[in-house]
Amino acid sequence: MIEANEANTPRKEPGRIAAMFDRVAPNYDRANTVMVAGQDKRWRRAVREALSLQPGERCLDLGAGTGVSTVELAKSGADVIGVDFSLGMLQAHQDRQVPLVNADALHLPFADNTFNAVTGSFFIRNVADLDACLTEILRVLAPGGRMVLCEVSTPVWKPYRKAHGVFVKHVLPKVAGRVGSDPDAYRYLSESTLEWPSQSDFADRIVKAGYRKVAWRNLAGGAVAMHRGFK
Repeated sequence: MIEANEANTPRKEPGRIAAMFDRVAPNYDRANTVMVAGQDKRWRRAVREALSLQPGERCLDLGAGTGVSTVELAKSGADVIGVDFSLGMLQAHQDRQVPLVNADALHLPFADNTFNAVTGSFFIRNVADLDACLTEILRVLAPGGRMVLCEVSTPVWKPYRKAHGVFVKHVLPKVAGRVGSDPDAYRYLSESTLEWPSQSDFADRIVKAGYRKVAWRNLAGGAVAMHRGFK
C-alpha cells in the first residue's frame, strides 16, 4: 500500500447510467472477463483478501452488478449484502445465493454505523457525485470499519501508460462491442476510464472525505488500483 494525501471527477446522469447498465446486463460478466483477459477473478479475490473479512462481520458490496463480486466476498463467512442501482444487472442472475438490493449508492437504505466493511469494484467512477458517495459510505461504516474500492487507475510505467491509453480508447470498445450487447455503452466505459483521476488524486479525495490511514495498492501495473481507508 502507498500512503496518500483531491481530484475532480466528471458528473454523471444517474438515469442514463442505470439504463446503460440495464442494457448490457445480459452479457456483462462475459464481456468483462474477455476485456480484461480473465483478470477480473484475480481482482475480486484480491479485494476479498484486502478486506480481511471475518465470520459474523457485516459487509456492503456497492455496484454489485450481477452479484458475482458479492458471492466472492461471502466466501469469507461474513454477512454480505450487494447493492446496485441497475435493476437489470440484479435481475440478470437471480440465482445468486446472496442478498442483492436495488438502491442508489448516494442514498443507501441502511442506518448509520451498520457495516464493518464497505467495498465496491469498478463502480464509483460512474456515480453522479464522488464526494457525496464517499460521505455516504462513511456514514454506514461502523467506527473502525474499513473501505476498499477497486477501480481503474493510471499505469505507473510510462510506456505501458501510453499503450494502455491506446488500448482503452481504440481497442477495448471494439472488443467489447463484439462480445457485449451495446457498443455505445462500452465506449462510455472507455471514456470514463481515461477521465478517472490518478491513484494519488483519488486518494486525496478520500482523505478529504474524512477517512484515515488512506493508502492504495496497484494491480495490473497500475491500470487498476485498490484504495483503502478507515473510519
